[in-house]
Amino acid sequence: MRARIGRLELGEGLPVRVMGVINVSPESFYKGSVRVTPEEVAKAAVEMEEQGADVIDLGAMSSAPYLETWIDEEVEAERIRWALRAIRDATDLPVSLDSFRPKPVLEGLRIGVDAVNDVFGLAHLRGVLREVADSGASLIAMARDVREGDVMEGITAKLKESVSLALEAGIPEERIVVDPGIGFHRDHLELKWYQVDLEILRRLRKLKVLGRPVLVGCSRKSFIGKLTGREDPGERLYGSVASEAIAVVQGADVIRTHNVRETLDAVRFASAFIGRPVRT
Repeated sequence: MRARIGRLELGEGLPVRVMGVINVSPESFYKGSVRVTPEEVAKAAVEMEEQGADVIDLGAMSSAPYLETWIDEEVEAERIRWALRAIRDATDLPVSLDSFRPKPVLEGLRIGVDAVNDVFGLAHLRGVLREVADSGASLIAMARDVREGDVMEGITAKLKESVSLALEAGIPEERIVVDPGIGFHRDHLELKWYQVDLEILRRLRKLKVLGRPVLVGCSRKSFIGKLTGREDPGERLYGSVASEAIAVVQGADVIRTHNVRETLDAVRFASAFIGRPVRT
């Protein structure tokens, strides 16, 4: 149950990896993650590397399901052009591209991203999966919009479908990572949205049946604000770190975060607690 993002190996028997988030989308829900110039992006990339990030996740359009953030594909692609070049000039860390639309993804592949992080479970990328396969990039497929029934059964079914689509397109199994989609199941008929997110954390190990490394993104998300009373995402650091430690204990292989330094401490402590290798 291992995979690669660029030269980075991740999965069972290895230290939990930390993915640092850089957004160049002013519409993003957490303004502390937003950088609007190449210089700011480069500085953030260097700081994340110094703080211990293993990989950087670049986002050029907010995908928060509760916000109106849609922008034209060409606008997203242009943001990717300058931001990705700035990251590449500043660091050798692997880079994943947080995008789910063909034009921005193809632009990222052209410049040379190491992974595509698709929060729509390949719903919009089926027509370009062959290009993803041919590029050598890895794929992070996220589940979203489970609306009824058992939450983890629904998430597992959606991820199985995404993995099958990727394999059929020629993406090797060792380049596929799955994400249960914390924060992206807002309309479940039996559970409140924040209860769904808690259920995912409680039963995260159920995803091991997929045989793929599991990425979890809790950082600054709304369920933390709901449960702690912190409406401002800028005040959700401690809740984020707590949820990330729980995710590691429950079997996460990659933690996606806005707070690399603090998250790495949580990852190290939780890993030591469960006897998983700890990155020095």
